[in-house]
Amino acid sequence: MEPKTVRRGETPGGATARHIESSHPLNALVAGTVVLTLDGAIPAEFLCPGDRVITRDSGTAILHALRRSRIRTKLVAIRAGTLGNSRPGSDAVLPARQEILVRDWRAEALFGANRALVPAERLADGEFIREIGTREVDLVELRFDAPHILYADGLELASAAPEPVGA
Repeated sequence: MEPKTVRRGETPGGATARHIESSHPLNALVAGTVVLTLDGAIPAEFLCPGDRVITRDSGTAILHALRRSRIRTKLVAIRAGTLGNSRPGSDAVLPARQEILVRDWRAEALFGANRALVPAERLADGEFIREIGTREVDLVELRFDAPHILYADGLELASAAPEPVGA
């Protein structure tokens, strides 16, 4: 079950704008990002299929697959406490395209909605949320049976899209 949010490129009514395809994954975590699971807080690269990940939308979800890649991608740094009380709890680095669930004044100001899934780069203000350039990093895509909102590094982040049937 996907939470009722507005994604960049969509309107609250559901009309979708054209998406630009890229070889870079839409939602992937930088290795070292700590994900909340029923077994505790675990860095993304140490998760395994079958792990039970805590999600905002369904309580828990079973991790079906991981896709690891080393890729050059644009990164965004988020200073601790920027997105709310202890959100994130410490400085965080995300791929620029990683979607963050925003549930505060930013969602209302940017999208006219109570909450929205927003690519990290769209939140950059140059001071508290900064684009830090393109770097080669290890990325981990967490794949479930459906899209979920994960708790990672104190943020609410969108998971990768489910694997296509037959893949």
